[in-house]
Parts: sequence; structure tokens; C-alpha cells
Amino acid sequence: MGVAALISWFVTAFVGLYLLAVWLIENDVTQRGAAASRLPGPVILGHVLLALTGLVFWVIHLLFGGEVEFGRHAPGGFGRHALGLTMFSRWIPVHAAYVAAESTRGMSAEFDFPAERAFPLSVVITHGVLAVTTVTLVVLAMLGVAGG
Repeated sequence: MGVAALISWFVTAFVGLYLLAVWLIENDVTQRGAAASRLPGPVILGHVLLALTGLVFWVIHLLFGGEVEFGRHAPGGFGRHALGLTMFSRWIPVHAAYVAAESTRGMSAEFDFPAERAFPLSVVITHGVLAVTTVTLVVLAMLGVAGG
């Protein structure tokens, strides 16, 4: 179960890094020609750092066969989940408005919206589902389900 959680965590991280790359590419830090992002940099950075720290703790936990108590900190990173849910809730109105504008104005809507308009819906949903799956697997592994 622990290895399944690790694999799920890596896949979740790669999907998240894809979203980060899209945001970095699309974000106009000079604020010329595009709306300011609704996703503050510190929130994004905090989410990424907390997720990667949790991943490192989980790897250490698995490498030492659960003898080191780092594993307890991996599922306890509620801060990263709170930041992720905050970003998701701030992204929803941008996505809805962008889709509505695209259907009425065509591609000219691109410059009226912040960088997160470019997040594909399927990738955002995949990242969220993988995150929930990872948390579930980590908790099950910590509880010793299926040999942990």
C-alpha cells in the first residue's frame, strides 16, 4: 500500500508540475496585456513546497520500513490541501467566465483573463482526484491495511 501511495504521489506531483508550468508560461508578471492572476505566487509556492516536503517524508518513511516516524507527517500536511482547495476555489470562477467568453467572443477573450485560464479542466480534475487517491492510500498504509 505504501508503494502504491508513493506512485500515486509521484503522478500527482507531475500533473501538478504541469499546471505550474502552464501558469508560469502564461503569467504576465509585467501586467501588460493580461489580467493579474487570482492565484498568488506565495500560495502556489507554499502548495508545491508542502507537497514536495510531504513526498520526501513519505520516501524516508518507506526507505526505513516505517521505523522512522516521518510517515506520520506525510498525511498530516493539511496545509497543502487547504492551499490546493483555495487555488481550486479561486480557479473555478476564472474557468467558468473564460469558457463563457470563449463561446460568445471566440479567441479574443484570451487577454481579458488571468494566466490560470489556460489550465485544462481535465488536468485540474485529474490532479484533484489523484491528490484524494494519494491521501487515501497514505492513510491506509499508515493504518497497516494490506500489509502497509
